[in-house]
Amino acid sequence: MTRNLTCIECPKGCSLSVDIENCRVAHVRGARCPRGIGYAAAEIENPVRVFTSTVPADGLPIRRVPVRTDRPIPKKDLFHAAEEVKRLVISSPVKAGDTVAENFLGLGVRLIATREVLDIIS
Repeated sequence: MTRNLTCIECPKGCSLSVDIENCRVAHVRGARCPRGIGYAAAEIENPVRVFTSTVPADGLPIRRVPVRTDRPIPKKDLFHAAEEVKRLVISSPVKAGDTVAENFLGLGVRLIATREVLDIIS
């Protein structure tokens, strides 16, 4: 099986043609730098993404606080992450980078706030 990808590891944006055998990368064509080969292997064998979302805010001047994981998580866990973030509520001031959930989904990543919200509505 062959899959076509566009590499995002550097500004060149190489068009990759990836031969796949038994769910593993057998050969990569079109990579103009070594990072393209690594990108193809990671994207085919273990794709990961940074999860971004919003968490409801209670008693703060905004209704939802934007959040993201501090590192990429397996792509297969994104829907589970979306369900889990629905259970959270932020009710105290946060700064960008503050931890909202430690060891999110048991994956060893933190869910962090990406916006500062300092005021509490009285």
